[in-house]
Amino acid sequence: MSSTHSSAPLQTTHVVTCFLQRTDGPHTRILLVQRSQRVGSYHAHWAGISGFVEANVSPDEQAYVEIGEETGLRRDQVHMLRRGTVVEHVDEELGRHFYVHPFLFHVLAPDEIKTDWEAVDMRWIEPDELSGYETVPKLKEAYVSALLGEEIA
Repeated sequence: MSSTHSSAPLQTTHVVTCFLQRTDGPHTRILLVQRSQRVGSYHAHWAGISGFVEANVSPDEQAYVEIGEETGLRRDQVHMLRRGTVVEHVDEELGRHFYVHPFLFHVLAPDEIKTDWEAVDMRWIEPDELSGYETVPKLKEAYVSALLGEEIA
């Protein structure tokens, strides 16, 4: 059976999305960062701390790398709470089939965060405010997956 569909095959792309939460106020809040024009896609959209999973690096390890690069936080300033199940997103325009590995982290030093060039703004929001932001695709699904994910001892 031949297909008349001539688009190139989608590139399999594994990414991590880390939801950093703080519990030092009356309500639990999560960190959103607004993507800069200098990142590859979804400019000005809000996201968690995220990045491509590098070759020969586990998603868990990549999560710590991205947090370090994008927030300046050290490993001893965050604690991995949960690892969610993969959330898939197909973006025909970008030619990518994203496999999002979601993580939930507790931040021990939220006031130490200094975002890098990938973000132009950051906000601590209550999770139910997520729908009020223009986010990268499937961010809410990724958050729910992280929240309901496997607990890390």
